[in-house]
Amino acid sequence: MLMIRLQRIGRKNDPMFRVVLTDSKNSTKSGKFKEILGHYNPKMGTYEVKNDRIKHWISVGAQVSPTMHNFLVKDGIKTGRAKNVLSKKSPTKKRKELKGK
Repeated sequence: MLMIRLQRIGRKNDPMFRVVLTDSKNSTKSGKFKEILGHYNPKMGTYEVKNDRIKHWISVGAQVSPTMHNFLVKDGIKTGRAKNVLSKKSPTKKRKELKGK
């Protein structure tokens, strides 16, 4: 299955991301991808994608990662609501103090 997702590039403490089309079985750090579709720099706040290529790959059947889905919804390329990309881990519960001791 083809996937459109972010691939981290750049140095330590200086993140930069590529928007890539890759097979979902490849890890994000493997460096194997079929096509570069754009880039994202969180420090500068710049974000560029090739809209026509992304629309083409989505029409062919490529899936989009949740973070990329949110970017595409914000740009108006894809319709729908933003997805929650935060951890699904449940919050820790505090133990109740023993009373009377």
